[in-house]
Amino acid sequence: MTDPTASTNPNVPVYPEWTDKSIILSAFFWGYVIPQIVAGWLAGRFGSKWFLFGAMGVCGSMCILLPSMAAGLGSKGVMINRAIQGLCQGFLFPNTHHLLSQWVPPDERSRLGTLVYAAGPFGTVIGMLVTGWISASNFGWPLVFYLYGGASLLWSLLCLIATHNSPLDHPKISEAERFYIEHSLGHSEGKPNLRTPWKSIWTSLPLWAILISHCGQNWGFWTLMTEIPNYMGHVMNFDIKSNSVLSALPYFVLWILSFIMSFISDSLIVRRILTVGTTRKIFNTIGLLIPAVALIFLGLTPADDPNRAVSLLVVAVGFNAGIFCGFNVNHVDISPNHAGILMGITNGISNIFGIVAPLLVQFLVSDEADPNQWKIIFFMTAAVYVGADIFYISFGSGEVQKWNDDPDDDKESKTP
Repeated sequence: MTDPTASTNPNVPVYPEWTDKSIILSAFFWGYVIPQIVAGWLAGRFGSKWFLFGAMGVCGSMCILLPSMAAGLGSKGVMINRAIQGLCQGFLFPNTHHLLSQWVPPDERSRLGTLVYAAGPFGTVIGMLVTGWISASNFGWPLVFYLYGGASLLWSLLCLIATHNSPLDHPKISEAERFYIEHSLGHSEGKPNLRTPWKSIWTSLPLWAILISHCGQNWGFWTLMTEIPNYMGHVMNFDIKSNSVLSALPYFVLWILSFIMSFISDSLIVRRILTVGTTRKIFNTIGLLIPAVALIFLGLTPADDPNRAVSLLVVAVGFNAGIFCGFNVNHVDISPNHAGILMGITNGISNIFGIVAPLLVQFLVSDEADPNQWKIIFFMTAAVYVGADIFYISFGSGEVQKWNDDPDDDKESKTP
């Protein structure tokens, strides 16, 4: 599981006998998918602040404990640890989406939503670069978990100090700013007590469009996230330092492009050049179809052409940034009052593919040095991307649905 040559320190523990790598990679998602819908409902009832604080606090503590659990309980200890971390992080996206629905005006939704969610790819960049360097140092891989766990605990403390559930709860915000935010969102004090229109939610085609697109996105994202280092290391034969830098490059490009696309997206909406729905569909298509084409060409790239392979990986991951202005903020568009629950539904179901994808790769790729076996993975991922985007284009919407305010009205708004 751990590369025994990564650190020159003989006291750094290594576990070459562990053969259940894919199961360990999937363990996080066993916990992650469980609380999603409940987390969104709780956020709507009680606010997000304390759930974010508690979830990240426990997650950071478990991260610090992981090396000890690995030493004492073996791979099973790591699986348990990662499942608990997944359970905690299952509260993050629904609660974050609920905060966005309470704070972000519609005209700023692409930019601020991207600012929040693009932090994930940026963290991936930092993690890939720093993790490889620390693992190869005298301190070895355990220090990685101590540092990241400590950072999570620090974040939870900052969340406790700085986060407020809504403009109404903020003690220092001006009346003018509070009025602007609440007026733009159409909030009122009675809305937090709205009943959840479960029937209307589950029969909403715009929600299903988001869900299918989210499933396709997560299939591709987690396949590439977990397997790019293996592909680059075994097929292209890069050493660990080159592997870390080149593995991080696609996510750095994704991070940069996400801000460029979010600015363009909001500009199109604010200037009334395109409707919200059309804008979401265009950027969702950029985020899924361009990566699909890149993956097809990647599957056709010979193993002796690493430069082209790296370039295609950068395109496949980088242009995925379009989804931040596509389905990823669309929950708030169609139902600001229930955005946390909607994110819980789509994020919970879609991340089942975070469990399936690594296991499927393990089943299909028996020889990690065989480019023909990787071709199957890339072609399959491209097909999933295309199918998901076609469904989103067909049934997605940018309009607030009628059941957002009236739980007894099962009728949908017209889809643009």
